[in-house]
Amino acid sequence: MKAISLTHDGYSRRAAISVAGSWLIGAAAGCHAAAGNQAAPADKSKGAGPQGQPSYSPPAADALTPEMFGAKGDGITNDSDAFAALAQAVRRRGGGTIALRRTLYIVGSQQRDPSPRAGYGFAPGPLLRFVGLRGALTIEGNGATLRCAPGLRYGTFDASTGAATRHAPPYINPAERASPYEQMILVEDCSGPVRISNLELDGNVGKLMIGGAYGDTGIQIAATGIFLRNNRGDEILSNIHSHHHGQDGIIIDGLDDPASASGRTRRADNLRCEYNGRQGCSLVGGRGWRFARCSFSHTGKANVGSAPAAGFDIEAEGGKVIRDLAFEDCLFLDNMGCGLVADSGDSEGASFLRCRFIGTTMWSVWPAKPYFQFRSCTIVGTAVRCFGDPDPRKATQFHDCLFTDDPKLSPNGQVYREGRANGPLADLNEARNVLFDRCRLLAVGGAVLPWSTGAIYQDCVMRQTGKSKGYPRGEYRGRTALDGDVDLYGTRFTGTLMLNGAPYPPR
Repeated sequence: MKAISLTHDGYSRRAAISVAGSWLIGAAAGCHAAAGNQAAPADKSKGAGPQGQPSYSPPAADALTPEMFGAKGDGITNDSDAFAALAQAVRRRGGGTIALRRTLYIVGSQQRDPSPRAGYGFAPGPLLRFVGLRGALTIEGNGATLRCAPGLRYGTFDASTGAATRHAPPYINPAERASPYEQMILVEDCSGPVRISNLELDGNVGKLMIGGAYGDTGIQIAATGIFLRNNRGDEILSNIHSHHHGQDGIIIDGLDDPASASGRTRRADNLRCEYNGRQGCSLVGGRGWRFARCSFSHTGKANVGSAPAAGFDIEAEGGKVIRDLAFEDCLFLDNMGCGLVADSGDSEGASFLRCRFIGTTMWSVWPAKPYFQFRSCTIVGTAVRCFGDPDPRKATQFHDCLFTDDPKLSPNGQVYREGRANGPLADLNEARNVLFDRCRLLAVGGAVLPWSTGAIYQDCVMRQTGKSKGYPRGEYRGRTALDGDVDLYGTRFTGTLMLNGAPYPPR
């Protein structure tokens, strides 16, 4: 079901899938990862970056540093003004290299402004904003952490009194909005290559003052780690930990320009987008992105959560398209909403290789767009809304994948089963030609085998240990072994099915 659509300008959640209402969750011990609150060393010139990889590289001779503009990097002083001045200097140059130290920078600020024209009751100050650069932009994090200052406001507040306001959603009144930053890093309308590496961006949402809901559901107010929008050159993100932001860890809004995308590199390696309020990553436009060894996990599991609260959201907006995505060795774990959701907009074409989707409180995957393929993936918890089509090429395909509800594969022992404890491994409804090829479907924790009428099961191993009945109907090709109590009414058999050790249908 669609929630109210708000224009996507970084300030609000777009037409959201309402998965479990909205959440303004009280801070709880253990929700906020240790990395979000522990003090970092004041300064280390060498060392490991956020992913434990070597992070130090000598800065270019003409590199700019925040210290040149007054930053202390002592983990105490608020360095927002220095970062804003640094960004202005880069803009004047038309590009350049920024080199940070392996230290803790405190950032984030807001100014009370009850003017109705301000757009905020507590307006955030700028940080690293780069718009219209013609040259290359490189940000060498060298293991640095940018952490939002504690005690700032996020949500809705009375601009006169400073007190939190509470309104039932949907609610829109810009004069009550408050955010400590819109984006820690914004790169927009730039022509040259963009490279950001070895950096931790900590929204510190557990230490903010949380106000009331804003927008269609939850708190739809900008507070994102990195926002890439309408850039024409290469975009490369590597070794970045973006976590505990009120909105998203990362937003990517690429141009709908096949000619520009040709020959360009769009790559993200070793990202960890965790404990963010709305999304680990939102992809709302773009072509040719590659994600390798990334984690999009624990969205909505800190003290702010807004639907869809997904690990990764593929949702083309504003007339743009999304095409040709690839994910390799990525993790989608323990999100309040879906691990992966693709539900609206002109989006199609994504491949997933050796990825893991572990749904603990909501569906594991929601791939409701054409030309999605999963290979050698592990899917724990109910999969839903797979794309069906009379053209088998467009329908969702699973090759050599494992579907299970085994709690041993969940880090906290929780596995989401749709509707009730004995829900299906996959709810396919009447989706046609969804393919399970050489897959293992093992309902061993109380779930049942998929509910389907038009799926294709080819050379699979299927087992159901619970007493409830499963309905994995459709077409069986090749040679499949199925054990359990199932109803196969209306199923076609163009191959061999061994049902509980005997050929089926009986001859």
